[in-house]
Amino acid sequence: MLAERLSGAMFGEAGTAQETLDQLRKGPWDILVLDVTMPGRSGLEILHEISRAQPRLPVLVLSMHPDEQYALRVLKAGAAGYISKDRASAELVAAVKTVLSGGSHCSPAVAETLVSHLSGKALKLPHDRLSNRQFELLRLLASGKPAKAIARELSVSAQTISTHRARILKKLGLHSTAELIRYAVQNRLVDQE
Repeated sequence: MLAERLSGAMFGEAGTAQETLDQLRKGPWDILVLDVTMPGRSGLEILHEISRAQPRLPVLVLSMHPDEQYALRVLKAGAAGYISKDRASAELVAAVKTVLSGGSHCSPAVAETLVSHLSGKALKLPHDRLSNRQFELLRLLASGKPAKAIARELSVSAQTISTHRARILKKLGLHSTAELIRYAVQNRLVDQE
C-alpha cells in the first residue's frame, strides 16, 4: 500500500524485534512503522530502546489491537502515532505523511483520552501502574496461555513468568489468575472474539 502511494520510497522489513533493531542499525531510515505484536520481544518493549538509540526517528505503531489497549502506552513510550490495522487501509498513507512531516497521528478517541490524561481528569486505572513488560504479560496470561507457553514465546524461563505474574497480581490487588482474567476482560485489555 505504501509502495503504491509513496513513489520512490525505499522499504525494509523485519519479522521480529531483533530483526527490527538490526535493520535500524543498517542505515538511516525516515520512519519506522512498528507492530506491537511480534515473536519474542514486543514492539512496545523495543520502542524505548529505539527512542533512546534514534530519538529523531519517528515511529508509527500499526497494530491489530484496539486503540484502548495500546495507544496511550505507545505514545507515552515515544511513538509519534498509533493506528489500528482495521483503519490502516483508510488512514495509513495519511498517517505516514503526517508523522514524516513531524506531526502526530491517533484516532479522535485516543486524542480525547490523551487530553484527559494530560489535564489530570482521567481516572487512573490499576493496570496503568504496570511496566510495559508486565502489561504484555498481563495480556498473555489473561488470554489463557499457560505460563510455559508464554515463557517459550518470550524466550524466558517459566519461573520468570511466575515471578512477573505474582508482581502483576500484587500491583492490581488480585489473588488469582481467574481474577486477573476477569480484570483484563472488564477493562478490555484482551482481544475478544
